[in-house]
Amino acid sequence: MRLLLAEDDLMLGDGLRAGLRQQGFQVDWVRDGIAAELEIASGDYQAAVLDLGLPRKDGLEVLQALRGRGIATPVLVLTARDTVPDRIKGLDMGADDYVLKPVDLFELGARLRSLVRRSHGQVQNLLSCGSVQMNLAARLVLQDDQPVALSTREFDLLHALLLNRNRVLSREQLEQQLYSWGYEVESNAVEVHIHHLRKKLGADLIRTVRGVGYTLLRPKGLA
Repeated sequence: MRLLLAEDDLMLGDGLRAGLRQQGFQVDWVRDGIAAELEIASGDYQAAVLDLGLPRKDGLEVLQALRGRGIATPVLVLTARDTVPDRIKGLDMGADDYVLKPVDLFELGARLRSLVRRSHGQVQNLLSCGSVQMNLAARLVLQDDQPVALSTREFDLLHALLLNRNRVLSREQLEQQLYSWGYEVESNAVEVHIHHLRKKLGADLIRTVRGVGYTLLRPKGLA
């Protein structure tokens, strides 16, 4: 799951990025409001963590501009502005969650998973397709109730496909969700991860739509 972190405090930002990466998130970090708005508007992120006191453009202005353009990327506001009017204003301007600093990193991770899950119409922390189940909080995949060992990239790719059960995702879209800045992506990286998933979970789980991308097959018997 790829996230954008917008935080100008270097020590806090470094700690947040490291803590979220340890929980399996792919995190890109910007330090001002203009960069935050540009990156969130790109559509490359499943969610964003937004500080309000950013240089160059205040976080509330960023949020207002994004929602005014119809950009629905889930945004969690993480701020020291703790008055009730501040919280009301942030939520009314389009924040999906409003969290006060300091925050427990595991709580932050849980809130972000919840935002992304709900943005895709999922109400539970368990995703499934046929005999395959994914527990997001535990980062655990089961097939026929038996654990299956997946690499970080394999887990994230399967997660993207499960969240988008009714869509075909292109290789470029999957790359955007799998890799944060600074990674050199091999041209066949997605295909390699797909190949490994098919070996571990069954050749029929993931369907290739020629010239378009990949999607999960519906289990037999379902419309």
